[in-house]
Amino acid sequence: MSITDTTALMNRIYRHQRLIYDPTRKYFLLGRDRLIDRLAADDGHRVLEIGCGTGRNLIAAARRYPRARFYGLDVSTEMLTSAIDAIARAGLSARVRVTHADGSGFNAAELFGTARFDRIFISYSLSMMPHWPAVIAHAAALLTPGGELHIVDFGRQEHLPRWFRRMLRHWLSLFAVRPRDSLEPALAELARRMNADAAVERPYRGYAQHAILRCPG
Repeated sequence: MSITDTTALMNRIYRHQRLIYDPTRKYFLLGRDRLIDRLAADDGHRVLEIGCGTGRNLIAAARRYPRARFYGLDVSTEMLTSAIDAIARAGLSARVRVTHADGSGFNAAELFGTARFDRIFISYSLSMMPHWPAVIAHAAALLTPGGELHIVDFGRQEHLPRWFRRMLRHWLSLFAVRPRDSLEPALAELARRMNADAAVERPYRGYAQHAILRCPG
């Protein structure tokens, strides 16, 4: 699927959903603030969010780490419209830059004027990206020495009732969301190739998965 096709699909899904996205999603996109706390961005760090959506996470992270610089990209121009407006209302336009791009193959230097990032995070977006292994590989390649890739998304729900898992996954499929059950082995293989460290946690009884890949310093 081309970036044009993906943009059209995401815009159809979120043209109206973006208007109610933040107040409704806070009840089931669990672990986003935990991810932001774990970024531990230092002064001068460059932090990128792939799949920034409405800008909610970028705003929270920019407030949490006032001396870091933030960047975001999303394939949906509808969501980016919301992000740009929200960032401006928060008074953060000078510190947070967002743009339109596909997470699997963007040129960071052309988009943002920087080729490497100290932290990259992906929050509940990987499950919507058809070429998600390419996304995490590309993100890892953009990390500085000692940099970290943080991912939070839907997990396997292995410790929750089967009826809940079936219901949740059916509902998610209506929005083109597909939990990445093979994220852990994919990340482990990527870490092996990079001589990096990777760890995956499954909080909330497996409802979510939180992965961190740390590059060697």
